[in-house]
Amino acid sequence: MIPAAGPLAGSVSLPDTTTVLFVVVGALVFLVFAVGARLIARIAVHALRQRHLRPDQVAAGGRVVTFVLIGVGAVVAIGIGIRSENVAIAGIVVATIVASFGVQDLLKDYVSGYYVLLERHIKVGDRISLESGSGTVTDVRLRVTLLRSDAGDLVVVPNSELFNRPVTVHANQAATAHAPETEAKPKRRG
Repeated sequence: MIPAAGPLAGSVSLPDTTTVLFVVVGALVFLVFAVGARLIARIAVHALRQRHLRPDQVAAGGRVVTFVLIGVGAVVAIGIGIRSENVAIAGIVVATIVASFGVQDLLKDYVSGYYVLLERHIKVGDRISLESGSGTVTDVRLRVTLLRSDAGDLVVVPNSELFNRPVTVHANQAATAHAPETEAKPKRRG
């Protein structure tokens, strides 16, 4: 007796043409994103060079642009290939969450810098002390404050450290010696 053949025995099922079409379109979309990422990264690198950034910053900027665009292209291509909008939406949500964790400290520095500049407790020329050291303020920027240490070194302090930790602003001896007295003296009648 010849054994009975099962439902899949001897037959190979090929995917239908629409499935193949969506996979091919997804691959083409990914290819367009990959090529576009290279072109846009070159434009970004050129723009960063015009801003006179250090070569390592320029290279990192180009890599980030390339990585982000290829990642977005991969998520979109997979979503097209399997015919599901949910994959693209889930990819965008995951990318947003990852990016928010990545830029959390950067945003904290910018927001803190806004308050440091707004409140003006620290000004250029002030001598300040932190837990990590001390120095004279040479520049207050939105993200960082630059100090010159006693040894002459440039110290870059993130503004979130100035905003969230104790900072001692030392009194300038020459300014306090010539400053008018804050208490009013009673007038003598004579």
